[in-house]
Amino acid sequence: MNKQELVKEYVKCHKDTEYALATYLETYDNTQNRHVPFQLFPEQTKMVKDFEKYNENIVLKYRQAGVSTATSAWISKKLQFASSEKPEKILILANKLDTATEMANKIKNFLRQWPDWINVGFDKDKNSQRHYRLTNGSEVKAVATSVDALRGYTPTILVFDEAAYIEAGGDLWAACMASLSTGGQVIVISTPNGFDRIYYEIYDQSVRGLNEFKISRLKWFNDPRFTKELKWLKIERDITHFFLNRDEYPDVEILEDVPFEEYDRLESEGYTPYSDWYEQMCKKLKFDRRKISQELGCAFLGSGDNVIPSDTIATIEKEVREPTEKWVGNELWVWKEPVEGHKYIMGIDVSRGDSEDSTGFTIIDFDEREQVLEYLGKIPPDIAAELAIKWAEKYNCFIVVDITGGMGVSTSRKLLELGHKDFYYDGVKSEETWRYTPQATEKTPGINFNNKRAQIVQALEEQLRTGFKVRSNRLINELKTFVYINGRPDHMRGHHDDLIMAIAMALYVAQNSFANLRKNVNQAKAMLDSWLVRDGDNGKNEGKPLMEPAHLRHQPKVGLSVDPKNDTKDYLWLFGGLK
Repeated sequence: MNKQELVKEYVKCHKDTEYALATYLETYDNTQNRHVPFQLFPEQTKMVKDFEKYNENIVLKYRQAGVSTATSAWISKKLQFASSEKPEKILILANKLDTATEMANKIKNFLRQWPDWINVGFDKDKNSQRHYRLTNGSEVKAVATSVDALRGYTPTILVFDEAAYIEAGGDLWAACMASLSTGGQVIVISTPNGFDRIYYEIYDQSVRGLNEFKISRLKWFNDPRFTKELKWLKIERDITHFFLNRDEYPDVEILEDVPFEEYDRLESEGYTPYSDWYEQMCKKLKFDRRKISQELGCAFLGSGDNVIPSDTIATIEKEVREPTEKWVGNELWVWKEPVEGHKYIMGIDVSRGDSEDSTGFTIIDFDEREQVLEYLGKIPPDIAAELAIKWAEKYNCFIVVDITGGMGVSTSRKLLELGHKDFYYDGVKSEETWRYTPQATEKTPGINFNNKRAQIVQALEEQLRTGFKVRSNRLINELKTFVYINGRPDHMRGHHDDLIMAIAMALYVAQNSFANLRKNVNQAKAMLDSWLVRDGDNGKNEGKPLMEPAHLRHQPKVGLSVDPKNDTKDYLWLFGGLK
């Protein structure tokens, strides 16, 4: 090309990224086992155009989507066409230094492919794998995630690679955004990994319109490399079950040769796509539903190590309802008034009232297997007892308190002081929970959660899986971030599990104490009859029990003369004078 043609070509490449990448760059295609021109497929093209149009981008991708490669190619063009007066400074952050360095090397390999009349070349004084400079002053730096990574380096383009696996949390994100406060671009790339503090929260806030991030979502069945003999089917179970049990689907309808324009409609109608490539990937993942959801399905729910399975959460989320009433500064939610004849259990998880954790308590209806009331707020242990007992008396609750730490002990003792009698006591046989036991009164009522963590969490999972109705979206949000950390059920960093602990204890008591009462109903009736004073016995009591067993006292006090709703004013000082 002569000089005039070179100028014309330069301008064309500068304006048309897709043309420039396809004309001058190559990449290795594993499906063809050879180097091929860097042709962006439609979703990659849209993603690159978003990079050029928006300053804040987040990419939701499946494994082998080629997003890191496409981003590296785009960055290489930005670097080559940058001026010495306005150089580009690229900072790549990843959970591991090797991951960040790999992307920096991809960029470097693409930089070498540009023709001499475009290529500005590398600065010999700074040209390592992790940090290199071009002769136009542009730089690329790869670092592992830490707040110190940004010290002394102000990027024009900040790339988070595999952002969902970054554990540094909110402080790192705040530092990164501060570094871009004077201008700059951020690109966040990852496959999902549950409900993490950085990637998921950015994505979720973008969906809800709470930030300026532009979402690019890539789906495997829109990638022409993986859609040979693409098929669609509609089944009740997931696609993994279909692969493993094809003989159970003799009459399933399978759609083939579906036009690309119909994909979105079929997906919205509940059809699932699959191909030979997809099935092979599922085999490599050992048909692990969580990994398939994470690596191929781009699903946040089910992609992390959730304690409660994603399908269970999806099912119980359908039962969530808006509270019929809200009290105590909108922190106490009520769904149902007490019903005469029903038995109620209150679980209380207590905090100091001045820490990140909150105090949470919930009331469940044992007979209907549903949540009827919930509180979440920052109040001291003694105030928690005063607030809880008002609602416990309204529903005539059996109370279980977590006494693992000193906070719960303080609340339990305050509840005793206030005159409540119906408690769960550690060490009392479940079938004897309803009996009056003087020995129990010598103990602090409550349960040591840590000693029974596995059993309590197991009861929670079983009850949710078998139809218990959760009404609170606050609780659902906690369940989504309740995961296994080093094999132990716990909340993700930056999230909480106060409501989970409260309802889990109530469900544990329901399953292991109250449920056993039904098995022993005949025995209970015989005991009750033995306590009756007959007509011939002094003529007193007229057939009424001398002492009513605890489980039979759990009838709600319908029509209480003092309604706890009228007492919320006692706590208004906690909420800045709310009325």
